[in-house]
Amino acid sequence: MDLNAIKQRLNDFNTQNEKRSGNSNGEKKNYFFRPVVGKETVRVVPSKTNPSYPFTEMKFYYGIGDIKVMASPANWGDKCPIEEFVKQLRQTSDSENWRLAKKLDPKVRTFAPIIVRGQEDEGVKLWQFGSMVYQDFLNMADDGEVGDYTDIVEGRDIKLTTVGPEVTGTSYNKTTVAPSMKVTTLSNDEAVVKNLLEEQPDPMSIFKRYSYEEIKTNLAKFLSPEDETEGDIISEAPQPFDTDAKSSTPSANYSLDTSKSKQSKTDKFDDLFSDDSESDDNDLPF
Repeated sequence: MDLNAIKQRLNDFNTQNEKRSGNSNGEKKNYFFRPVVGKETVRVVPSKTNPSYPFTEMKFYYGIGDIKVMASPANWGDKCPIEEFVKQLRQTSDSENWRLAKKLDPKVRTFAPIIVRGQEDEGVKLWQFGSMVYQDFLNMADDGEVGDYTDIVEGRDIKLTTVGPEVTGTSYNKTTVAPSMKVTTLSNDEAVVKNLLEEQPDPMSIFKRYSYEEIKTNLAKFLSPEDETEGDIISEAPQPFDTDAKSSTPSANYSLDTSKSKQSKTDKFDDLFSDDSESDDNDLPF
């Protein structure tokens, strides 16, 4: 076995992975902090982009089409085709539509800029966490005995305790947070403090900002996998309005139609997002 060839190929793989991380210079930067099992101490740093609120909430889609994780365009105030599609699904009374809508709902993740005590030389990192830790942070800030733990002069470090799957009974770790009893400064070095406040990764810049069409294309792939039965994607069979019912939303039955070929799956999917559609109340092809 040619070890030099092995090393070269391994280096090629590492270089490709680093480039895929989204850094223009090909260098992989460790922007994120992930708690390890045991005890750690961190300090939440005032956010450079919003000093009055250190937390950034972002919406993500998982497993839609070919992309494992997509940041929603709504994070930047842009239109999102998945959000529009989910809205249409929920305007029907069909239970399958509602189940699909729930599956397509984005997951909210929260980011906070932090430094790890003992690793201050690594600079500010982003800690991504879920709703439980987020609520704990908010509760601490609302506690008059804790106060503003991000204050660079009279703030508090945050103590983390992380347990593994053998304790949680799941495949995931669980981290709990608690404020330090002592009030401390962010750093006694003014230059260090200035650097920590100015040199911070911004989650809104780190994650790729997918276009409307890119999101729409991946949604189409998710809804119409390549191994689907040949033929038109669906056949609509709308039922009459029930004027005596409490809801005026029409119901519809749908089935796969293999006999029609005039309109492609792509064309039919594109019709959902056409500006010429009659209204948001149209039945969906499901």
